[in-house]
Amino acid sequence: MKFNALRTGFTLAACAALVVACSSSQSGGGGQTPPKMEPLSAVGQGEGALNLIAWAGYVENGSNDKTVDWVTPFEKATGCKVNATIGNTSDEMLKLMRTGQYDGVSASGDASLRMVFAGDVAPVNTSLVPNYATISPFLKDKSWNSVNGQMYGIPHGWGANLLMYNTAVVTDAPDSWAAVFTDAGKYKGKVTAYDSPTYIADAALYLSKTKPELGIKDPYSLTSEQLDAATELLKAQKENISEYWSDYTKEVQAFESGTSVIGTTWQVIANTIGTENKVHVNTVLPKEGATGWSDTWMISSKAAHPNCMYKWMDWITSPAVNAQVAEYFGEAPAQTKACEHTTQKDFCDIFHATDEKFASQLHYWTTPQKQCVDGSGDNCTTYDEWVDKWQQIKG
Repeated sequence: MKFNALRTGFTLAACAALVVACSSSQSGGGGQTPPKMEPLSAVGQGEGALNLIAWAGYVENGSNDKTVDWVTPFEKATGCKVNATIGNTSDEMLKLMRTGQYDGVSASGDASLRMVFAGDVAPVNTSLVPNYATISPFLKDKSWNSVNGQMYGIPHGWGANLLMYNTAVVTDAPDSWAAVFTDAGKYKGKVTAYDSPTYIADAALYLSKTKPELGIKDPYSLTSEQLDAATELLKAQKENISEYWSDYTKEVQAFESGTSVIGTTWQVIANTIGTENKVHVNTVLPKEGATGWSDTWMISSKAAHPNCMYKWMDWITSPAVNAQVAEYFGEAPAQTKACEHTTQKDFCDIFHATDEKFASQLHYWTTPQKQCVDGSGDNCTTYDEWVDKWQQIKG
């Protein structure tokens, strides 16, 4: 298994006539109403090219590994020549999308709503993507990929942000996020955490269970007071942090060297450590639940090649291809039929691919908005406010 991605973390320009009909209204990303657009009504012949922004490992043509290539078969089948640009962070993807030079993007939930409300992406006609029918239901019509019942993309893959620990050092088998928050002093200087403003949601989730008087119902829908509480918890945690990570290889190295012994992780990281090093780690979904991520292929509102983009969204979520991507990247496939095609027979079990009960315990990355994403009101804090707090936390 190989995992390549690095994750972190408005004006509406002219739209391609084949894709959308644009209104003159604008939204500053505050979570009110997206610019009015109509999705594509039919898929025609491909335009011969496709320009994508993607996480590393999502658009493989054999140049990195001769045995890993789902792009060349797509090009042969559709005539759409793929040009891919790697986006190393969600913020980088946002900047690239706003150049108007790309047809689509593999957006994570910490960026998708910002693109929707800014008019960077168009709504998707899911009936034109046949493989959408068998995508896991728990990934459809969610707060990070839809607005008012309208999908703004096709789910691709997902994963949980788990608690990982070195079993030789952390011997009490923790089952709570308390191990990296209120009890983090036990591992002072050896706790690790994800390096992104979105990590504030992890603290908010913990507080929602341990301090119900704060009234936190959704970790991405925080009032100013709730955001302050999460910020204070993370400032206290920082005293025990060895390092923050966004590049997964850094966390692998930290656990292998012993500079980190406990912290948030992805299952693929634990698998990598388990196969390449004598260090033994365990992962757990804590009793409070966890945050998670779900990536969505979204079409640009300015797409020059909309037909090719729709063909790509169907191709990348077809069972065999989605299985290839999931195994190479290290994530749960969104396509339920992908599990029939994985080379590692227990792959989907390890990643809980179709486990709706497991998925229901996750709070997937969603862009914080002034209009609370859980529908509770219009007094929530925005992503920009989270960015400011994160800078304060890290100092």
